[in-house]
Amino acid sequence: MTITRTLYLLLTSLATCCAALCWSCTAKGTAAGAGTVTDSVVSTEKSEVFSADSAYAYVARQVAFGPRVPNTDAHMRAGEWLASELKRHGAVVVDQPVTLTAFDGTKLKARNIMGRYNPDSPQRLLLLAHWDCRPWADEDSDEAKRSEPVDGANDGASGVGVLLEIARQLGIDSPSKGIDILFVDAEDWGSEGDSDSWALGARHFAAHPPVEGYSADCAILLDMVGGKDARFYREYFSENAAPELSDALWQTAGRLGHGERFINRIGTAVTDDHVELIKAGIPAIDIIEYNPSHGFNEHWHTSHDNMEGISSETLGIVGETVMTYLRENY
Repeated sequence: MTITRTLYLLLTSLATCCAALCWSCTAKGTAAGAGTVTDSVVSTEKSEVFSADSAYAYVARQVAFGPRVPNTDAHMRAGEWLASELKRHGAVVVDQPVTLTAFDGTKLKARNIMGRYNPDSPQRLLLLAHWDCRPWADEDSDEAKRSEPVDGANDGASGVGVLLEIARQLGIDSPSKGIDILFVDAEDWGSEGDSDSWALGARHFAAHPPVEGYSADCAILLDMVGGKDARFYREYFSENAAPELSDALWQTAGRLGHGERFINRIGTAVTDDHVELIKAGIPAIDIIEYNPSHGFNEHWHTSHDNMEGISSETLGIVGETVMTYLRENY
């Protein structure tokens, strides 16, 4: 993902899509009016629906494969493991292998992996995260390390880790409506300043759904959700595409006592996987660490994006918020 450098062009292309979307993923009786950012209501209400330790272990297992860069053995083995974990937790697994062309001409052997719960339900929520790693640590302070691949503990594995724990919970207690968990590939083989070079796997999924006639009522993207003391502001494109869904998630976080982490203000516009879904007509939001005062997590696209920077507390806060929303609405 990247902070957009072509905000005007993206807003123009998304405006038509956003105007036509129907908001069907609001929380029961909690969403404020469209476009309204209200204060979080903090209480002591807690829920034991998500294991932060389990999510942390899922992140560590991914990192143990090595950098999951397309066309590598680590990537291939990690993909097999992800599919097997979804299946182990009771999901109907749909594989979408595809060869994608990166901005530099590299042919990427990519693989989108989707696990479906209650697949016959016409009402569907899509949860997603990218599982690939940045092939270069191009933001590293050490120039000698900028050509090395990134471990992707936070940028990649954290979102997947939270979703795998959610999959485990759904396997224990199935939802009454449809929930799909999607691991998209080839998100991070992009070039700064070229918004079309990112999110290749999500773009392919949106243009060529692996299930005939597939659509989702709305989608929640998790990206960089494991950093220590991370703060999550409401992302700009999300706010335009699905403001009521953002309301529901941020208000849920507030009820659970996480208002200091889920900051109920707009942050910035981020070019990420959710933008491809929005373009395809699916209202989508991005829960991503970005602080207007200093940008992305300090380890973003560096050699330091490893397990030392992962907080089980942050994973638990994000996971509990999303899982509570699911239990209350799905």
